[in-house]
Amino acid sequence: MGRYRPPSPKSSPYITRSGFETLQQEQKDIWVRRADVTAALSAAAAEGDRSENAEYIYRKKELRELDRRIRYLQKRLPDLVVVDRRANSDQVFFGATVTLETDAGEQKVVRLVGADEIDPSSGLISIDSPVARALLKKTIDDDISVEVSGKMLNYYVINIEYAD
Repeated sequence: MGRYRPPSPKSSPYITRSGFETLQQEQKDIWVRRADVTAALSAAAAEGDRSENAEYIYRKKELRELDRRIRYLQKRLPDLVVVDRRANSDQVFFGATVTLETDAGEQKVVRLVGADEIDPSSGLISIDSPVARALLKKTIDDDISVEVSGKMLNYYVINIEYAD
């Protein structure tokens, strides 16, 4: 059996202004960090036998991870589309902060953001997620049903807000 995995589907190119600025800052910071790691790698290489030099092996791995992230950001940033405009505040679109209520009466607040900004613990969900897809173009008082991991989730839209 091979190790082939089919490529994952491309995520939406949309991103908020703050998310785009965060990625740009990360790209700047990572270049500075790379210079420090390269200097440390050179110092570790000068110590002699590289095959048993833990510092050298660690720095090579760290440099490889930084380079992977740099390549990703260099390919991803030019393709991103920053969504600044405020959408119709009566419907759910990209950038909306939506308050949902479950059948049990629990409230959940989610914000629809780009794939590069997701943070489920903060309520930031990808526009490509099943819940976000179900929410698109919904208005207050609409019901949605989403199947996630074989489980049916039902939500009721209570509030829709857009950050300025």
